[in-house]
Amino acid sequence: MTDPARDFVTLTISVIIESLPFVFLGIVLSSLVQVWLPEGFLLRRLPKNPALRRLSISLLGVLLPVCECGNVPLSRGLIMSGLTVADSMTFLFAAPILNPITIITTYQAFGWNDGILVSRIVGGLLIANLVGWIFSRHPQPEKLLTPGFQEACAIDAAAPRTGRLRRTFLQFSSETSAMMPALFIGAGIAGLIQVAVSRNILIALGSNPLWSVLALMLLAFVVAICSNVDAFFILSFGSTFLPGGIVAFLVFGPMIDVKMLALLRTTFTAKTLVQVSILIAMCAATLGLAVNYVL
Repeated sequence: MTDPARDFVTLTISVIIESLPFVFLGIVLSSLVQVWLPEGFLLRRLPKNPALRRLSISLLGVLLPVCECGNVPLSRGLIMSGLTVADSMTFLFAAPILNPITIITTYQAFGWNDGILVSRIVGGLLIANLVGWIFSRHPQPEKLLTPGFQEACAIDAAAPRTGRLRRTFLQFSSETSAMMPALFIGAGIAGLIQVAVSRNILIALGSNPLWSVLALMLLAFVVAICSNVDAFFILSFGSTFLPGGIVAFLVFGPMIDVKMLALLRTTFTAKTLVQVSILIAMCAATLGLAVNYVL
């Protein structure tokens, strides 16, 4: 096997191994939310005001040690449980940054240096809520979802309420069959791009306030590394890249990367993902530039 082929296999397998536990954890949590929580449990306890409700939902990530991989099936479960598409989007993009493991590892890697930790937490929270607010204005939110997922929601709503253990098993099986192919495809794409893109090119751009941000956003999109450990990965670039680039990497990566897009495609239409990706990329770049030029 040639070196590029071996690197592709190694990188692909590493992404799968890193992601798989969190995908399964997310599927388990999704099944528990849908089957074991009383109907309307979350909805009755959330604020009625839409903005406050989205803020509360985004902060749920603080209670869940799940990275972005596991949040996809969990957000699907929240939609099936009655939350709006915009609410679930807010949770989906905020939770991987606000989860306790991500906060702790980011602090261990960077401490309070250059405002990286604070910028990541505050920036991620604001961007997620901005995405939620924008898509809450959509006149037909169901059009944001794939026909397959809409059908799954309809089947779940119409299904007879049999024993909880049986429903949990069926829900787990359904989510696993939807998530696993997407995970393998996303991991394969991530491995292929990593082999094709030279990191030397990225490092050469690190000292420029603008290009350092764009280069590390590209790197975040390519490497598709879990938010629970991405701070330690990017720490090695700290002496080469400006702080704004580091922040952009730590905010953009958990929200949008090649693996995430493959997983999100199980739920959202291609048009929706293009719009979300552009919006989050613009916000992450603006945040990174603000850190470079202001802080």
